[in-house]
Amino acid sequence: MTKFTETYPTDLKYTEWKLIEHLFPVNKMGRPRKWEMWQIINAILYVVRTGCQWRMLPKDFAPWQTVYGYFRRWKHQGLWEHMNGTLVKTVRVKAGRKPEPSAAIIDSQSVKTSEGGEQRGVDVHKQTPGRKRLIVVETLGLLLMVFVHSASIQDGKGGFQTLQKLFDKIKHSVYNSCCRLKLVWADAAYACIVEEVRKHFGWKLDIVRRSDKAKGFELLLHRWIVERTFGWLGRYRRLSRDFEHTVSSSESVVYIASIRRMLKLATN
Repeated sequence: MTKFTETYPTDLKYTEWKLIEHLFPVNKMGRPRKWEMWQIINAILYVVRTGCQWRMLPKDFAPWQTVYGYFRRWKHQGLWEHMNGTLVKTVRVKAGRKPEPSAAIIDSQSVKTSEGGEQRGVDVHKQTPGRKRLIVVETLGLLLMVFVHSASIQDGKGGFQTLQKLFDKIKHSVYNSCCRLKLVWADAAYACIVEEVRKHFGWKLDIVRRSDKAKGFELLLHRWIVERTFGWLGRYRRLSRDFEHTVSSSESVVYIASIRRMLKLATN
C-alpha cells in the first residue's frame, strides 16, 4: 500500500480521506489496483480546483486517462451525489443541527460554455449563451441538489424540474421516513410554480421579493444564503464557466466542489 502523502494544497488530509473511504466500491475481483483511491481523488480535486485540463495533469498524479476513467465511472454510478448527501448530514450534525433539513433555498446561475457540448442556449434576460446551474441548498448553505440545463429554459420550468429531482431523491432514499423538508425559499422568478410545488410535493414555496423602494444592493432574507454558496463554488476554477461536454459531468463537478468544502468543514 502506498504511503499517504500530501503534495498539493488541493490534496486530501488523512482525516478527510477516512471520512469518505468507506463510500468507494471495493475491488474484490481482478488484479490489484496500481493506484490507491485517495490518489485518484487527489487528482480529480486538482482538476476541479485549478481548472486544469484532464490531459494537463501533472506527472505526480496517475495517468489522466485513469483519473478521467474513474471520474466518469463514479459519475454514472451516482457516487458524487451520494457522497455529497452523506457529507451534508455529517456537517449538519457537527453544527448541532438535525441530519435532515426542514428548509431550503433555490436559485440559478447562468454560465458560459466552451464550444460544443449538449444543452446549450441563451439566457434572454442576461444575454448569456450557455447553461444554467440550478442549486438547492439548506440553511447552512450546503448543497442538496444541482441541476444543469440549457440557459434558454426559464427559471420557473427549470426550478420545478430541480425540485422534482430532489423530491424523487428523497422519495427513493432510505431516509425518506425522516425527511423534514417543508419550506423552500426562492426569488420572484419562481412565483409561477408556487401552486405546482404545493400540489405535487407538499412543500411551501415562499417567494422572497426585492423591495420596490430599494436602490442598488439589498440583502434579502434567506436568499443571501444560496448566493453565498455560489460564491464558495466560484473559487473552483473548473466552474468559472462550463467546460464540460455533458450536463451530467457539469453536475458532477459542482458536487465535487461541494464535497471538497464539506470535508474541510467536517474535519476542522
